[in-house]
Amino acid sequence: MPTETATIEQLELPKLTNDEISRYSRHLILPEVGMDGQRKLKAAKVLCIGTGGLGAPLALYLAAAGVGTIGLVDFDVVDTSNLQRQIIHSTRTVGMLKNDSAELMLKGLNPDLNVIKHNVMLTSENALDILKDYDVIADGTDNFQTRYLVNDACVLLGKPNAYASIYRFEGQASVFGTEQGPCYRCLYPEPPPPGLVPSCAEGGVLGILPGLLGVIQATETIKLILGIGEPLIGRLLLVDALGMNFRTLKLRKNPECPVCSANPTLTELIDYDQFCGIEKPTSVGPLEVARDKAVADLPCVDGIPQISVETLKQKLDDKEDIFVLDVREPHEYQIVNIGVPLIPLGEIERRAGELAEYKDREIVIHCKSGNRSQKAALALKQLGFKKVTNVKGGITAWADRIDTSLPKY
Repeated sequence: MPTETATIEQLELPKLTNDEISRYSRHLILPEVGMDGQRKLKAAKVLCIGTGGLGAPLALYLAAAGVGTIGLVDFDVVDTSNLQRQIIHSTRTVGMLKNDSAELMLKGLNPDLNVIKHNVMLTSENALDILKDYDVIADGTDNFQTRYLVNDACVLLGKPNAYASIYRFEGQASVFGTEQGPCYRCLYPEPPPPGLVPSCAEGGVLGILPGLLGVIQATETIKLILGIGEPLIGRLLLVDALGMNFRTLKLRKNPECPVCSANPTLTELIDYDQFCGIEKPTSVGPLEVARDKAVADLPCVDGIPQISVETLKQKLDDKEDIFVLDVREPHEYQIVNIGVPLIPLGEIERRAGELAEYKDREIVIHCKSGNRSQKAALALKQLGFKKVTNVKGGITAWADRIDTSLPKY
């Protein structure tokens, strides 16, 4: 497969200073890079979408390699739970905007770097305007709606997309959106049903894994800029960290892809929350994800009543006739619990008989955030339990708003 090269103006490549020649000397003595290649890196503009687990090593290595301009898209703030894997942040930057925290580390590594911060959530309204000025887009997001958004925007703009994703001990990487290869939709035409694939916050992730995949993303990005080697175009790299196995699957363009085929049917960005079946929050602030309100009349989801942690606390204080059930895993229960019985989600159907005496009482189910408890509630409802309620926000919301002495994970 011919090498794909990012579009960088060849006639006006910036010169290297003596200091830069010294800094990048190990690149310059590689014939595949050399002076011209390092000048390409200096001229290049790369957009890192997300400064989390993948974005951290990705941005750090791009800065170290001499990429001249790095754009950062993130609207979140640094939390202590990030530090297990997001090595671009530090204990002293907890509470700071992630982009500001990342800039401190990047400029400390390479003071000549131009950092452009986009402190916003990437949406259909702003994606094309943000992406258009960059040569390579590196997608380090952790949700399906943004992955489809980035993919479609890259195809519409003709930008290569250095993609990676991680979960628990496994990861995958590829390069999408090029003229020669497939796009993300060719691999995944439809998103999975909401909640089917747990997030890293629900399922966990080995802290080193995003470092491994982020470095692969950085490698692919640099290859695209320099026009060397064989980028992961038309190939999907699968990484199993536990077995330390690497496999590569061949990918082909879908001739009927709605975005990248010869006759696309999707020619503009869409509502990706709706496409992925994501329920829109009532409000989203610029710096935080919207939280459920302390009201008793939260809407039902698939016929399951939803209650806030404040409402659950009130029910317990009023000594209402309810039975509270935790459906997380035993190792999570050891981290933190509110002293209620535990039946993991995967054992609900098999152990439903243990709940028979509570069939006439309201069963209130919680997990970490509310996703697994919703599945457990649906399972019990199918088994004939009529008064089943889900706690929105789970034990995380409880630790945030009811008992702040509890640890969060």
